[in-house]
Amino acid sequence: MVAVLDPKKTETILDPACGTAGFLISAYKHILRTNTDDKGNSLLTPDDKGRLAKNFKGYDISPDMVRLSLVNLYLHGFTDPHIYEYDSLTSQDRWNEYADIILANPPFMSPKGGIKPHNRFSVQSKRSEVLFVDYMAEHLTPTGRAGIIVPEGIIFQSQTAYKQLRKMLVEEYLVAVVSLPAGVFNPYSGVKTSILILDKLLAKQSDTIAFFKIENDGFGLGAQRRANTGEELTQVKAELAEHIQALRNRQPLANLQPIIGLIVPKEKISLNGDYNLSGERYRENGCRIHSFPLVALGETGIFRIESGGTPKSDVEEYWGGKVAWATLVDLPASDFISEIRTTKRTITELGLAESSAKIIPENSVIVSTRATIGRIGINRIPIATNQGFKNVVIEDLGRVVPEFVALLLTKLVPTMKAWATGGTFKELSKSKFSELQIPLPSLEIQKEIVAEIEDYQKVINGARAVLDHYRPHIPIHPDWPMVAVGDVVNFVSGLTVSIPEVESEGGTPIIAINNVTEDGTLTLEGLRWITPPTKTLNYLQKGDLLFNWRNGSKHLVGKTALFELDGQYLFASFLLGIRAYPDRVYSRYLWHTLNIYRREGRYMQFMRQNVNGLFNREELKMVKIPLPPLATQQTIIAEIEAEQTLVNANRELITRFEKKIQTTLTRIWGED
Repeated sequence: MVAVLDPKKTETILDPACGTAGFLISAYKHILRTNTDDKGNSLLTPDDKGRLAKNFKGYDISPDMVRLSLVNLYLHGFTDPHIYEYDSLTSQDRWNEYADIILANPPFMSPKGGIKPHNRFSVQSKRSEVLFVDYMAEHLTPTGRAGIIVPEGIIFQSQTAYKQLRKMLVEEYLVAVVSLPAGVFNPYSGVKTSILILDKLLAKQSDTIAFFKIENDGFGLGAQRRANTGEELTQVKAELAEHIQALRNRQPLANLQPIIGLIVPKEKISLNGDYNLSGERYRENGCRIHSFPLVALGETGIFRIESGGTPKSDVEEYWGGKVAWATLVDLPASDFISEIRTTKRTITELGLAESSAKIIPENSVIVSTRATIGRIGINRIPIATNQGFKNVVIEDLGRVVPEFVALLLTKLVPTMKAWATGGTFKELSKSKFSELQIPLPSLEIQKEIVAEIEDYQKVINGARAVLDHYRPHIPIHPDWPMVAVGDVVNFVSGLTVSIPEVESEGGTPIIAINNVTEDGTLTLEGLRWITPPTKTLNYLQKGDLLFNWRNGSKHLVGKTALFELDGQYLFASFLLGIRAYPDRVYSRYLWHTLNIYRREGRYMQFMRQNVNGLFNREELKMVKIPLPPLATQQTIIAEIEAEQTLVNANRELITRFEKKIQTTLTRIWGED
């Protein structure tokens, strides 16, 4: 990082979360090294050295870290080190101090409840990593540069603060992102990190960002960090330096041919508003299946497949124990991944011993493979399951994200069903289940995919909640009269049609019960035509209502549609035509009122207990409705329909985000 930023002897250097001052010392050594001649003599004048000592500055919130960094700097020749006990995120005392070079590996963890920063940050957040990156970007001089180590959340998390931060970086500061392998900071931390390279001057004159992904830094990624061959740091350093030099010289980037790197236009990064900083997302060929190894679920060392088993259900000593016992009811049908956090039944150790089931550790992938095949979930508690499940225990959590496996298995449900065998209850055997293969990218990509899909699903769940819970409501004023429906409408009878009279096409269209949807709209799907009999017919007029007064499903009795089509239409006799007196009641007001009454169950008291659930017009005449003035009716309906427009937009939102989920999964599978 220091070599890439190349600090000069005249530049001010800051680490706002300095710890033991490692970055400051590295920058100091770099300046000494680059100001030494071939014979090892320093080229720094006494004035240079005096200025240099004043140019280094560090902050830390911990007094212990301040003391350690002071000692460290003294040992490296700083006679008057400038290290301050200071909270960069909550204090404003040094907010107006800027630096030419900022180097930092800020803390990733936020305290419980989050940070409580002051209000001068551009991005409003309580997350320490967001605030630190914001702080460093905003405290660069006009020609300032920064190198910041960040956790993966900065790269792809979709919460508003993260997206706002990335947008700011892309538009004003960022020139490159270097992805580091997980484990690079072992044995202290196995957190996956990246390096953000900021250059305030170059970022504003460039319309691209460079991405580099290091998979081998020259050391093993285990706790021992043993040296190995094939390091990529040297190559990335060279490619990154070449990219930055090309930007400074305003040379065309098309001439650059990075081996490890990828140069991406900012326009492409900002395309969907996420400003995702994962370079792999922008490769032209996408995430093809041949990029990721296929791994079978039976692969030992990665997965372990455990079947369920059930002891005799009538043995009292087997049940009511301490082990959670999962059956199909604990894994409900879902469009997404279910989570098992509790079960309806528990089993004793004796019962477990009398079955072939084993205790499945938490965060395993639970799959129903008998009769009902393809329900998928993750257990958040240790469980045992009955014989209807195959359970994927993740043995290497350093390589596999359980949620990623569960998501990919949703794509294999058709295969599971095709492989299942048996008579009355088809079942997928353990051996066949173990043959199922999934692509297994790096842990970094798995986490990114899971986070991406979970964010999509949150939008879907929110939209569904709106659709499920929205109910139009008419507030009733006590001064409004309550009027019987029969006093403000005429009833119009439908036409009784026999099957031979129905034509496949041509003739006159006739609306039947099935053309009235449950939410009270008309659909022309399945519309029938007839040749009208030679008798007086009741053709529908615009503004007429069609009331379902006879249907075997009682909860559908009273569903009411508003007719607003052009042309001549008839309607079947199981629908009752309602024609409002236009000087008394607004048709759309009556339409909404009758449908609200149905949803509230008000028609049930009139229902006759026969097979057809009959509800006649005489009973409907007696139903009373609130009747405000016509102008008030129209105002009420305008408000309701404005609400419904917003609510119905959620249907499109669900469709769009379901498609996004499928697109993301097919990208991993390498399908077009």
